[in-house]
Amino acid sequence: MPITHHVRSITLVRHGRTAYNAASRIQGQIDIPLDEVGRWQVRQTAQALQRLYVQPEPDIASRTVVSSDLGRACQTAHAFADSLGLKVHTDQRVRERDFGEWEGMSAQELAQQFPEDYRSWAQMTGGELRHGAESKQHVGARGAAALLDWSAKAGENADLFVFSHGAWIAQTLQVMLGLDKVDAEFIGVISMRNAHWARLVPCEHADGELRWRLVDYNHGPALADTEQWQHPGLSQR
Repeated sequence: MPITHHVRSITLVRHGRTAYNAASRIQGQIDIPLDEVGRWQVRQTAQALQRLYVQPEPDIASRTVVSSDLGRACQTAHAFADSLGLKVHTDQRVRERDFGEWEGMSAQELAQQFPEDYRSWAQMTGGELRHGAESKQHVGARGAAALLDWSAKAGENADLFVFSHGAWIAQTLQVMLGLDKVDAEFIGVISMRNAHWARLVPCEHADGELRWRLVDYNHGPALADTEQWQHPGLSQR
């Protein structure tokens, strides 16, 4: 892609846990709020992001916060942005992948009702597409378009924070890093854990192209590596 004005970093953050996550149900674009554990998770993540990436500097960079318009992502974005006095911009292009008629169903229900297509989906061969799911290629394309648009709007010396969803982040990164050209089946990036993040930085090449480098993936607060991440009450014992 030709070099234009761009941010100095992009941080992609997955929303915290929901009741559907806990029950292994496909959320897609159903608007499910964070559960109690998810609300706790995003507070920990907000503090970690602020500590790691929002530090006082002699030339303080501007910061832009963008979120999927689905509630669970917006809640996660506001946990980070509100205490910093930053506006949260919503963008439908940052929504989770649409899983069609499979949305709301559990893995067990899918395996029982659609065994062949469920197996195909698990093996990354597209069984979900027969049930109205959005293609991975389309998710990645709309995600990359949103990131490049907001990157240009935020301008140089800015940090862009985008709060979204697991499948969206995985497919968007495939496109941003050019992995979709390497692996046509889109199986190179696993879905991130709840309230974890990835970071991209720009790399300007002599050929006039702007490319992106992945400096973090599936990064979370230190507590995410303990049992407390799914059971916050353990911290009080």
